[in-house]
Amino acid sequence: MKSSAVSPLIRVRRSKIHGTGVFAKKAIRKGARITQYVGEHISHAEADRRYENKAHDDNHTFLFTLDARTVIDGGSGGSSARFINHSCDPNCETVIDKKRVFVEAVRAIREGEEICYDYMIERDKSDAPDIDVIFACRCGSKNCRGTMLLPPKKVRRKKKATKKNATKKKVAKKKAVKKKASQKKSLAKTSVVRKTSKAKSTGKRATKKKAAKKKGAASRR
Repeated sequence: MKSSAVSPLIRVRRSKIHGTGVFAKKAIRKGARITQYVGEHISHAEADRRYENKAHDDNHTFLFTLDARTVIDGGSGGSSARFINHSCDPNCETVIDKKRVFVEAVRAIREGEEICYDYMIERDKSDAPDIDVIFACRCGSKNCRGTMLLPPKKVRRKKKATKKNATKKKVAKKKAVKKKASQKKSLAKTSVVRKTSKAKSTGKRATKKKAAKKKGAASRR
């Protein structure tokens, strides 16, 4: 996918961060849509095939993940947007709108300032041990995390139960069992009382009916 339109807001030149960079030709307001990230739309499998022979320590990439099926290869039919560098404290962000990727300003940008966004490169189990070094970040911001990769996902560990906590849990469990047994006992008593009352009431009615029947039979005699 080629873009014939050239953004009037940016220019490409050497960058202190990394190789070639993109800079603001004039002041850019917050929220402005600066440029579109374009290139050939390919599958993830094709992207892997194209770059499988890349050198181990080569962190150069023009690939941009669009969705679970598609990757944009900015190295094929791309625009100047492919030269935008990573920053841990970026002045821009990427926005996907109707299968297209745009670069938008998250704050006001001064004339001559370098355009940057967070690459947010995800980690993988197959990554080399020195992956953070390979994708080292040189943005120089106060918030720099030292790498273009996202921080490792934190694994939640179960807290070890201390003797004090274990005792508390044991006591609470005993109380719960005792309470449950008490409730069952109370419920059983109530059930017995209800059955007895019903039986007594039925017995009385039966006795009266029987007496009335006898009385009637006697009068007929």
